[in-house]
Amino acid sequence: MNNDWSMEERIKYFSRQYGAVRAEIAKDIVGQDEAVDGTLIAMIAGGNVLLEGVPGTGKTRLVRSAARTLDLMFSRIQFTPDLMPADVTGANIIEKDERGNNVQRFAAGPIFSNIVLADEINRATPKTQSALLEAMQEHRVTAGGRTWVLMEPFFVLATQNPIEQDGTYVLPEAQTDRFMFKLLMTFPDEAELCRIVRLTQDTQEERAERIMNGEELLAMRETAKQIPVIDEVVEYAARLVAATHPELDGAPETTKKELRFGASPRAVQALISGGRILALTDGRYNVSRDDVDALSCPVLRHRVKLTYDSIMRGRTPDEVIRALIDELRGKRPKTGKTEDAEKQNRRIFTRA
Repeated sequence: MNNDWSMEERIKYFSRQYGAVRAEIAKDIVGQDEAVDGTLIAMIAGGNVLLEGVPGTGKTRLVRSAARTLDLMFSRIQFTPDLMPADVTGANIIEKDERGNNVQRFAAGPIFSNIVLADEINRATPKTQSALLEAMQEHRVTAGGRTWVLMEPFFVLATQNPIEQDGTYVLPEAQTDRFMFKLLMTFPDEAELCRIVRLTQDTQEERAERIMNGEELLAMRETAKQIPVIDEVVEYAARLVAATHPELDGAPETTKKELRFGASPRAVQALISGGRILALTDGRYNVSRDDVDALSCPVLRHRVKLTYDSIMRGRTPDEVIRALIDELRGKRPKTGKTEDAEKQNRRIFTRA
């Protein structure tokens, strides 16, 4: 990207590069459009992603393919109950120097990378999970008595299985809030299953090729920051997040009935920064309320907590979020489900 380009030229370049990366990842991932788009939007914005899905839906493959396409350093950490914080961040080790004296040297852990895949993150103890907190928020690591700044760009992409609960630990609120999006990897339909079989018969290796590098990704991030957001859209995003708090005066009826806890201020930041990138992928130079609505489920689904009654009635966070948006926009509430939950999850980025 040339620094002398006009904003119009930058937007065209952004849209073209995004489409090229998206098409390249599609060589390795069948379906999962929302998960792929959400991962790319979060990476351009500099956010972390939590990928949730049953085994075999392509979570790890998606992360590896993204790293390959963007030509970024990739490391994988397999989270297990016996994993220690030093296994993530690194630690001081004692070794002999040229004269045979003992010297202390810091051995960097796998966190020192561009893309860190925290595989099955909920299998590690809370103590080990907390080793990621500083890196996820501040892009630095305190270890071995020193603070180390991580290379840019830096992302944590974590996976977890929604079904298996034995031997797992619930992610602390402070950690889940540091994920910009929680994306759902849905089970493929029959046609997609056939395509997956044909894709992986010859080789399990990723086919995606390099499209751009880290510097170009950072340049796209800077372009996104220049997209204007009018006060009305910022106020709408803030109103949506505030409306998830049942303890606040004037909370919507949906919230009072369905939610125990609401989202943090980071949710507003995620809606706006993600909205800028979503607008650019459409070739637009403005962020709309529809962009905020389109990102509401991936931004809020892991930040709100349903009431016990809602859980017993089989309600999902996505259903409650959509009902809340309808109430805020003055739409007539739906009396029945027009789509099953799986189809709705496949339409995360469909605008209202």
